[in-house]
Amino acid sequence: MDDDKDGTLDCWCIVELFGHARIAGHVTEDVIAGQGFVRVDVPTLPIRGNMPEQTGFTRLFGPSAIYSITPVDETIATRAADSMRVEPVNVYMALPMLGQGVDWGKVDPDDQPDLGDDDDDDAEEDDDLDLEPPF
Repeated sequence: MDDDKDGTLDCWCIVELFGHARIAGHVTEDVIAGQGFVRVDVPTLPIRGNMPEQTGFTRLFGPSAIYSITPVDETIATRAADSMRVEPVNVYMALPMLGQGVDWGKVDPDDQPDLGDDDDDDAEEDDDLDLEPPF
């Protein structure tokens, strides 16, 4: 762990989150829109058994989402990440778009399904939206 006197975090860690989730990788601090976040850079993980290579990715967490942070060396953090195999995006995040028949190979950010707007004038019309839970 870097022993900076300014108190910033810059080391490999295992991070435990509320909700019994864990993630491991290189941990630093980021500020976005004036708010502090804990940044976890999960390394690229090799092919293991029937699991394909997993490209490295970054997740940002608000400090209140974190239960504990355990500094470890790079080898332990990488092995922990490999055993956890945390996905960069969970399937449940994509279900609303999958239900709309989106072809993920051809996603155009300017051409997304209309999921309704947030204008207050249309508050009465919002009751007519046909939304179902993704399960």
